[in-house]
Amino acid sequence: MVLGGASQVGSNIAEQLLAGGAREVVLFDNLALGSMETMQHLLSDPRCSFVRGDVLRLNDLYDPMANADGVFTVAGIMATNINENPWMGVDVNIRGLQNALEACRYQGVKKIVFSSSAGVYGAPEDDPTVEESPLRWQDLPPAMALYCASKVMGEGLLKLYQQRYGLDYCAMRYTAVYGERQHRRALVGGHIAETCRLVRAGKAPVVEGSGQQVYDYIHGADAARANLMAMESTVTGEGFNVCAGVATSQNRIVEIVLQACNSDLKPVHVEKPGAQKLPATARQSYSRDKAKRLLGWEPQVSIEDGVHRVLGWVDQQNATAA
Repeated sequence: MVLGGASQVGSNIAEQLLAGGAREVVLFDNLALGSMETMQHLLSDPRCSFVRGDVLRLNDLYDPMANADGVFTVAGIMATNINENPWMGVDVNIRGLQNALEACRYQGVKKIVFSSSAGVYGAPEDDPTVEESPLRWQDLPPAMALYCASKVMGEGLLKLYQQRYGLDYCAMRYTAVYGERQHRRALVGGHIAETCRLVRAGKAPVVEGSGQQVYDYIHGADAARANLMAMESTVTGEGFNVCAGVATSQNRIVEIVLQACNSDLKPVHVEKPGAQKLPATARQSYSRDKAKRLLGWEPQVSIEDGVHRVLGWVDQQNATAA
């Protein structure tokens, strides 16, 4: 069962489960942020079904989870939405996960894989940032601090349910997820899809500030594969950095898109004061050694290949809309 099945990562998980021969895949979503379009290609497979429900309603979870061997919890609220509605964001990220855990306990689910975030480190300062690095939240915008703390609390709930009820779990700490089926509320990854859309429309790409700030971009397919490998492994009670281990600037993203489009457009640099995101930095370093050592996972999609894939998806969307 995939909670948040209409999301980018959730639909990638389902896609890979079906390709790997899963007996049955249940997609669960309230469609508040995702859409049926994201799942449509999956629902043509008779092994895949969709249940509309809300993680804030515990009763919605019981029946769909009745025969689940494992549950992927991707449902969550990001910092931009927490800024707009703090009450709802904290509720979904904490009580929604607690509901999922309680339904798992009741139905005898064997393992849960949780979509956590590199936000558990807040504004990272370690070189590299490893799974034992602390949360540094003091200088974050309030909504970002709440988001980061909600993921820390989520991992705490997972540990509690493992200790009390023996529910196995792994927590996947994504960096900046991007790729096809990109949702527009993503703080960082959405910039790639938006740059592709602008350049294809003959408009100048927009870069925040100098564009020298870097992020660790991880493709949605790689993030999903990490989830499956965590579920299939005997590893439990662990958190993993799911990252490329490569720092890429916004200027480099724009450069890749312009080259792919054979465009001579020049980027427009703008300031976005008060934006809900981590402090901009010209250096970023996340370690993926633990995921390789315990799960055998490494990313397969380079940033260059990933941007080309996003561009192809944008072209497909444009052709469909024409």
